[in-house]
Amino acid sequence: MPLSTRPRLVLVTAAAAALTLTSCTAREETPAAPSNGGGPAASASSAAPSADGCTLAKTGYPKIDPKTAVIGFSQSEKEANPFRIAETQSIRDQAAKLGIPTDKLLVTNAQSDLNRQISDIKSLLDRGAQLLVVAPLNSDGLQPALDAAKAKKVPVVTIDRKVTSAPCTDYLTFIGSNFVEQGKRAADAMVKATGGNGKVAILLGASGNNVTTDRTSGFKDELAKTPGLSVVAEQTGEFDRSKGQAVMEQLIQSHPDLTAVYAENDEMGIGAVNALKTAGKSPGKDVKVVSIDGTRNAVQLIADGSYNAVIESNPRFGQLAFDTLQKFADGQPIPASIVITDDQYDETNAAQKVGNAY
Repeated sequence: MPLSTRPRLVLVTAAAAALTLTSCTAREETPAAPSNGGGPAASASSAAPSADGCTLAKTGYPKIDPKTAVIGFSQSEKEANPFRIAETQSIRDQAAKLGIPTDKLLVTNAQSDLNRQISDIKSLLDRGAQLLVVAPLNSDGLQPALDAAKAKKVPVVTIDRKVTSAPCTDYLTFIGSNFVEQGKRAADAMVKATGGNGKVAILLGASGNNVTTDRTSGFKDELAKTPGLSVVAEQTGEFDRSKGQAVMEQLIQSHPDLTAVYAENDEMGIGAVNALKTAGKSPGKDVKVVSIDGTRNAVQLIADGSYNAVIESNPRFGQLAFDTLQKFADGQPIPASIVITDDQYDETNAAQKVGNAY
């Protein structure tokens, strides 16, 4: 279905609208209050949580008020990536907004090392964390850390990447985007940018997490509806700008007739732009570029004509994460997944909306 007709999510901001929770169905939503982090906070649908969601009574966990608790936040990746910078800042900003003392917000960064993230989470528990917000590095592998939290009856909210463990058993809930939908929207944007014809290379994200899997399947399934576009290469750039650039340099040599690139995050997309320019090509014109994230650098490239579209993946989880922990403490049912809304940028709006990017 073309971009102009297929339903998609649009984020609208307003100064005083409340955030509410939803289950896994993506849909149009109510406005969200802006975060202190310089852009619209992640928001979820106005639908009420289902009555059979996870509750304090079901888990048997103690009632812990987030405003007075010791809270641990485990970041997964190096904060050279704008997404991670904005994500961590959103947690810090919301804690400050709630009046949580800085010594009661414990923050670690695993530096893209799974074993280190497991150790980080156990360390947070040893330091007295009563509630945990975790940005998982991978979908698999965190079970030892989740088991440690469960043994101490500490609720865990995961953000931006799902884990394969059981919600309301090993962790409370996942808050993040519909990554399959992001891939589909990226495919629609690619069809629009290319006119429905061309040869596409995919710069894959890191293996071992649902973000890469879902963004790939969503894109390829949607692109298959346009016979004039074919995927001729897939190679991982591991969500990294320099690796994305190196991969793109190789692809230019092995596939000189490439006309389009789908990068599964902006950092790889920007790396691809750098490689294309070095090769004497005009990204955005000779080779169309579509990616996912919504970083300011990528959105500015659209405004400058060197990029074609970006599907946002909103990293500002602070308000929703703390709201979810508060609702859980208040005995309200929490769904297994809380799906947020994401904006979109292209040549029609990038210059006007670059201020919303992170």
